[in-house]
Amino acid sequence: MAKKRPRNMARHRRKSLFYGSVTVGERGQITIPAAARQTFDIQPGDKMLVFGDIDKGLGLVKEDQLEKIAMRMFHVFKPEDNNKGGKD
Repeated sequence: MAKKRPRNMARHRRKSLFYGSVTVGERGQITIPAAARQTFDIQPGDKMLVFGDIDKGLGLVKEDQLEKIAMRMFHVFKPEDNNKGGKD
């Protein structure tokens, strides 16, 4: 069964959204705003990857999204089968 798209995702027409500000706690933790968690279907226990660019800042990506991108990339770069004639 296909995964249902969050309700508020359909309302977003722009690719860049601002969800507010967060405060870093003593242990370096932040809370992702509820609207962002809903939009990107972030659930408790989901693994997030943290990327950084010195000039642009930090970015978060759900681990399963990066896996999908990697699988598509590996499929595109899959070597051609040169043994079509049956010779080794």
